[in-house]
Amino acid sequence: MRPLIRTARPKQWLKNVLVFAAPGAAGVLDQSDPLLASLLAFVALCLAASSIYFWNDILDVESDRVHPTKRFRPIAAGELSLGRAKVVGVVLPPLALGVAALTGRWQAVVVVAVYIALTVTYSMWWKHIAVLDLIAIASGFVLRAAAGAYAADVPMSNWFVLVTTFGSLFIVTGKRFAEARELGAEARSVRSTLGAYSEEYLRFVLAISCAGALVSYCVWAFERRDLAGSELPWYELSIVPILTAFLRYALVLEQGRGAAPEEVFASDRVLQVLGLAWVVTFGLAVYT
Repeated sequence: MRPLIRTARPKQWLKNVLVFAAPGAAGVLDQSDPLLASLLAFVALCLAASSIYFWNDILDVESDRVHPTKRFRPIAAGELSLGRAKVVGVVLPPLALGVAALTGRWQAVVVVAVYIALTVTYSMWWKHIAVLDLIAIASGFVLRAAAGAYAADVPMSNWFVLVTTFGSLFIVTGKRFAEARELGAEARSVRSTLGAYSEEYLRFVLAISCAGALVSYCVWAFERRDLAGSELPWYELSIVPILTAFLRYALVLEQGRGAAPEEVFASDRVLQVLGLAWVVTFGLAVYT
């Protein structure tokens, strides 16, 4: 059982909290129906993501065995058989779609299905094509946010979509940047696209995505303020922790960390405080 749980990567489920972003911004998470629908979308995406991790490890078993850390994954280490992993990988996707259907919104089911298709094809093809691998992973984050919006039946602002797009591209590119620096000359043998990226190119993409995310967030925050008609500056103040968090994460990358973003967020106390500050500030903007 433990190898199955490790392969499902529950730590990665943290990424799926994005499903609460659109309902939270719309101010409906204090209502039972949207909250339940958001929770169901979260569970559906967790099941979908875990199914992809199984297939990813199945397809990458040989390359994982020569990776300094991935060689300890259950399938690569021989703790979990390929046959058993394939059975779980087949069962989880329809289960994820079934949970998404419980939201009562067919659009949420479609988004989860598209997410599964995207991540499966990523494991098979897109991860081997430079640039497309970054776009594919970033698109997965956008689909997470869309799943929450459709499940709770709330609209997504164009600027919200851009914030999610550029922000996820920043995190994904940062992961590649950290991997390239960590693996050095062995980077290409572990991940083929890393041989196509120079450090300068990845810095360029990081700069563009960071700037795009921050500008989009600022416009979105002012747009939300105008729509709410609030005289209190909570939306504007929420820009401060977001800006600081981006700068902090950029420093983390320069320090040689970031190959596992979820571990950074789980261990970096400054990022955690900034995240809490943003949640409080934005929560006051929406719910007061």
